[in-house]
Amino acid sequence: MDMSETSRPVVDEVDLMLANARLRDELEPYRDESIDSSLHRMPLRTENEYLASMLAWERAPALPIASWFSPVMELPPPDSLSDQALSELLIGTIIRLHSQRVVLRCTDHLTDRELYKIIYRDILPCCEKKVELPGKFLEWRCIEDNDTWLRYYADAVERRRFQEEYEVDLPPSETPPYQRDLP
Repeated sequence: MDMSETSRPVVDEVDLMLANARLRDELEPYRDESIDSSLHRMPLRTENEYLASMLAWERAPALPIASWFSPVMELPPPDSLSDQALSELLIGTIIRLHSQRVVLRCTDHLTDRELYKIIYRDILPCCEKKVELPGKFLEWRCIEDNDTWLRYYADAVERRRFQEEYEVDLPPSETPPYQRDLP
């Protein structure tokens, strides 16, 4: 075994330690107890990835989601579209949102028009931090109440836990009426 084979892991560890020190220095202005409390017993490579994601979050601008696109995404008002035109535009809009790492969840209880209204009224004008990290997405859950979640999306274990915690009667579990295959 030559010297280069035995020294490489040490060099990698040194590189990781130097990167860790740099990341911690850059995070210093944003430091609070959440950084220190979340780093216990984490491998150095994982810690560095975590610190890099925190730094990206802190530095990211908060912008209306519509302005994440070039040009800015502008949609016609829902009431100005026929059902057919709205459905076609909705598909393209969902694909465009996904291209900017916005993922829609829990949409299958909504009609196309209801989902389009949520995108138009709630999602596009919402200011969010645009963080570009591999594998990271902004997940938008399109439900506003527990009843809808319990009825259409909660599994048996989640339903049981909810019932035990809040001591309430649960709505019947149902299959959502508008099954979608979203990106």
